[in-house]
Amino acid sequence: MHPTTTTSPDTTTVPHERLHGLVAERFRAHGVPERRADLAASALCHGDLCGFDSHGVFNLPRLYLPLLESGRADPAAEPVVRAELGACATVDAGRALGLWAAAELMDDAIARAREHGVGLVSVRGATHFGCAGFHAARAAEQGMIGVVASNCGGQRIARPPLGAVPLLGTNPLAVSAPALPGHPFLLDMSTTVVPTGKVRVAAGDGAAIPEGWLADDSGAAVTDPSAFDGGTAHLRWLGGDPDTGAHKGFGLGLVVELLAALLSGSALGPTPEAVLGDAGRDDDIGYFLLAIDAERLRPGFAEAARTMFGAVLDCPPEGRVHYPGWQEAERANQRRRDGVPVRTRLLAELGEVAG
Repeated sequence: MHPTTTTSPDTTTVPHERLHGLVAERFRAHGVPERRADLAASALCHGDLCGFDSHGVFNLPRLYLPLLESGRADPAAEPVVRAELGACATVDAGRALGLWAAAELMDDAIARAREHGVGLVSVRGATHFGCAGFHAARAAEQGMIGVVASNCGGQRIARPPLGAVPLLGTNPLAVSAPALPGHPFLLDMSTTVVPTGKVRVAAGDGAAIPEGWLADDSGAAVTDPSAFDGGTAHLRWLGGDPDTGAHKGFGLGLVVELLAALLSGSALGPTPEAVLGDAGRDDDIGYFLLAIDAERLRPGFAEAARTMFGAVLDCPPEGRVHYPGWQEAERANQRRRDGVPVRTRLLAELGEVAG
């Protein structure tokens, strides 16, 4: 096994296999069965492989282990099907660790799509699942289109445009599809300008954030990331201001709430309690997991997709235009080969010593 190496005072490069093993060990130590601990570790390390460190191992000691230690996530949970309709189903995740549960249930949607052409699994009683793109990409790996959305349970951290109280979470959405070999199309986004993790990574690093991520109660830009958890700033929606399209980001956030939470019966952001100022918390999260067997519905889909996404890459100036997922696939391949940069202080929290 290759040793870890210190590449800067703040960052250490760790072989991907070692990082995955460290994370899986921690999940197993908290009662997660071995196979599911390995799957959860893969979901979490996906963020670091692709460059989304705000959704990677950074969150292990800050989010996932506290969820398990507090009982808000059940390490031994077994999801239960509550409604079975063949091509679609409703599942109660029973507070299972979302990192593995969303992946397994996406695989269920894929299996349904193999039989019926489309497969939908609507999930309630879930917990945070990391990068939505990790779960959506499982469909692209099987030659299918994948759509994954998640609300934030009852947590409310983003206000409607011109609104005075928060009603929604970051409500991520991901879409995947086969594209060029080894480089699937993979759009993975929050419906707010950034997810909370990016703000907290900046706060941990003591770095200022760009104008446009956060705003105070008057709508003025805030560049101190600590103001978010301090309660004096809130996330902004994609589109920025009301006159530049914030209603579009908020509308997408409501679409996710509709598909992931209202459909599944999970906790909702917009409720009468929310209007009275209750910020809630991210329990009883809902997922929307959809797989489409595109080749069955449209023979020749894969070849047509290669042509379409190839045209995107050919857009001049050559080499500067990419479709979502291209650069992340390149980065993941490089980091699997050369190692994953991880904050040295985070490794210390995991009990790893830099070589």
